[in-house]
Parts: sequence; C-alpha cells; structure tokens
Amino acid sequence: MAQWTSAVGAAQLARLLKSQQDRPAGPGTRRPPAYRALADGIRLLVLEGRVPVAARLPAERELAMALTVSRTTVAAAYEALRAEGFLESRRGAGSWTAVPAGNPLPARGLEPLPPEALGSMIDLGCAALPAPEPWLTRAVQGALEELPPYAHTHGDYPAGLPALRAVIAERYTARGIPTMPEQIMVTTGAMGAIDAICHLFGGRGERIAVESPSYANILQLMREAGARLVPVAMAEGLAGWDLDRWRQVLREAAPRIAYVVADFHNPTGALADEDQRRRLVEAARSAGTVLVADETMSELWLDEDVAGAAMPRPVCGFDPAGSTVITVGSASKAFWAGMRIGWVRAAPDVVRSLVAARAYADLGTPVLEQLAVNWLFTTGGWEQAVELRRAQARENRDALVAAVRRELPEWEFAVPKGGLTLWVRAGGLSGSRLAEAGERVGVRVPSGPRFGVDGAFEGYVRLPFTVQGAVADEAAARLAAAARVVESGGTAGGEGPRTFVA
Repeated sequence: MAQWTSAVGAAQLARLLKSQQDRPAGPGTRRPPAYRALADGIRLLVLEGRVPVAARLPAERELAMALTVSRTTVAAAYEALRAEGFLESRRGAGSWTAVPAGNPLPARGLEPLPPEALGSMIDLGCAALPAPEPWLTRAVQGALEELPPYAHTHGDYPAGLPALRAVIAERYTARGIPTMPEQIMVTTGAMGAIDAICHLFGGRGERIAVESPSYANILQLMREAGARLVPVAMAEGLAGWDLDRWRQVLREAAPRIAYVVADFHNPTGALADEDQRRRLVEAARSAGTVLVADETMSELWLDEDVAGAAMPRPVCGFDPAGSTVITVGSASKAFWAGMRIGWVRAAPDVVRSLVAARAYADLGTPVLEQLAVNWLFTTGGWEQAVELRRAQARENRDALVAAVRRELPEWEFAVPKGGLTLWVRAGGLSGSRLAEAGERVGVRVPSGPRFGVDGAFEGYVRLPFTVQGAVADEAAARLAAAARVVESGGTAGGEGPRTFVA
C-alpha cells in the first residue's frame, strides 16, 4: 500500500506558499534563512489543512524550479521537515507530508453534555439549538392523531413510511428536480444515512475523499467503517471548493466515495456556487466516484442575499437520475437534533440496495417521528419552524461574532451567510490546548484537529451559534481567559508548547 493518498504539484505548492506572504509578520520579526522559511511555510500549510497529510510533495528539483530557488534550499527544507516529523520519505516512493506522533491530540468529543452535567459550563461543543416551539409539540400531537392505523401493523418500514417518502419526493420535485418516492429512503438521521451508504459502497480499505476540514462525527464514522480518508482542502475563505484539487484527487486517488457539504459547510460555513457543483458532479461521474452530498444545512440561510430562490441549485440537480449523486437530508439541524429523521435521495436501484442491507442494521426508523415530520411537511409547519430557527441562529451568530471580535481581536474568521458554525483561526494558538484550558475556565469548545484528517487544523477552533446575548459575551470572555492560559504556558498537565507555530 502506498504511503501517500494524493499529490501536490510544484506549481500548486508554489502558489500556496506565495499566498502566505500576504499575511502580516509580527513586530520585530526577523527574516529566517531561505530553507527555514520554506520548511515553516510547508509545515504551516499542513497544520492548516491546505496541504493534506499523506500528500506526496514534488521532487526537490521540480519545486526549486517553481520557486526559483536552489535545489540545496529545497533539500535542506525537506530535511528539516523530516527531522521535525512533518515529512516522510522512502527511496523510489518520494516524500509525503506527515504530522509528528507527539502533535497535540483533540480534547474529548463532540457529543453534547447532558443538561444535568453542565452546571456553570458553557457548552460550545455541539452545533444544535433547542426545539423551535410550539412546532415540536404540535408535530408530535399531529403524529399521535395519525398513529392508530399504523399501530395495527407490524410497524417495520425499512424504506420509510410511504406517505413520508412521497412528500419528500414532492419537495425535491418542487425544487426543480423530478423525484419519485422510489428514489427516497427514510433513515435514522443523516448519520444513519451516511453509515448505510458507506457500508454499501465503501467497504473496509476503500478510499473516501472528504473536504478538509469536514464534519468531525462523519469523519469518525468513516474511520470506524475502515475507510481510508483522502482529504481535499477547501478554497480560501468561504469560496467553497477548490475544483483543481478535487479533479486531481478524483483522478489520482480514484476514491469510491466522495463526501461533501455544499450548503453552509460544517465547520467553515462555506457555500459552493452553482458552477462548482456542476463541475464537481462532472468530475465525479468521469472518475466513477459516488458523490454523497449532505444537505442537512441547506435551509439554514441567514442572510437575504442567499435566501430561498437565490440559493444555488442542489448538487443532485446536476444528476437528477441519482446515478452519480446520492443526496442526504435531515430534520436534525434545520428543525431539532432530537428529531432523528433523515433521508437519502438516489437512483431506485441504489435505494433498493440500501433498504435490503438495512435488514442487518437498524431495520427501520421510528414511526412516530416519521409521522411528526410528515405532519410538519404537509401542514406548512416546517416552513414556519425553520424560519424561527433561522431567526435564532442569525441572532446568535451576530452576538457571537461581536463578542469574539471584542474579546479576541487577533482571532481570524470569515462570517458565513448560513449554517450553524464559525471556523476560527486562533491567533497562532493550539486549538487542542485551548480546548483543554477552556474546560478549566468554564467553556467547552472543540479543537480544529477534530475536523481534519491526521492532526491538521491545530490552529483552529469551531464555535457554533448556540448561545445568545449575555451568554455569548461570557463565552467569548472565557475563551479569552483560556487563550491567556495557553499563552502563559499553563496548559493541562503543564506540558507542551504555548503555540503551535514558531
């Protein structure tokens, strides 16, 4: 098995290194030797996920020509990276990026703390909001009224309730993508949908291309399924996907599956434009890769310039038959995390295969919750509930952004136009150390490496829009206190560097 899963060309690496030169240097910063600057630049690209871990780097001579430096400079930089654990090499196989074994590891998981365990802790670990009442109560009451006929059956519907499958198909058709109920399978949340897809198409040892960064829980699900993850760096800012990188990975790594979040990506909040969607579907079709498009955030637009009809066409709009694109949707983000209803849209034969495989997994999705979602869809309650959810998230986002800018002005982020998360570069501090220190001062925050493959994004944290007003102010104040702890070297256990960059 090869040690590398993708490759970075000399011209591409030169462009990435050049983009770093636009960042202002700190006061009194001395210019390092050329080889050291090159080594530091590559190391930072790896730690920020802009160059994936296990990516093959260009040969010394090729990179020297692209950078117009001597081959000796490149050789010395590569040697420094090998000594620091950021590069591995083997004669005849080239050199590929790595992360040192001692790199700080993420602190704890993304699972929400139970309410009784919170105490005075502000929990920013989970991107989920309270239920949009009164719509949850009304939906459950409506479901109970519809339950009696189903109670006289066995209650097992592996593909989902026919009524719910039909209404989900109608919703896609209304968005301009003709869909039959036979193209829909109801699942236990989006996680259940993606787990079923991975087991059907992935298989142990299969390659799955993923955005870098990506949703932490999905990455862990894929790892536990035995997949080999191939990270593809996102474009800078909130510009969506880097299509040159995607085409290269699909061509060279030949992944069986590619998993993407086109709509208000988790964690960055990026929104892929329509042209990017079309080109990625074309590239996946050419490569024979199954493109899994996660739409769980698609209705959570927060700004008017991306509202409703202004949103790009869904990814499946470029493959309406569902032969290349498998779409995953869910009620859990747009409505309530406790409503564990998701769905898959795909070609009918794919849906039949997923349903057949389900007999060895969870058999089916709870009937009462399906009836509740069906009630929301058919009565107009869904639209009103989601509008309430948007208002909550918009207010929370604006409060959190203002608080972080006030308390931590050196932290960098772009404000997304939708979704539930803010992806923050933490001023050169270790995200893992911040997570450790945060729990000591009363704020729980996930570190960047949870959203990367093999330790990337050590300089980031993810902040969800789950707190408002005074709580957002207090959360930012506690994050600032955690940052001071890390800057002073007072990390948990009293070990490790203050920051992750020199």
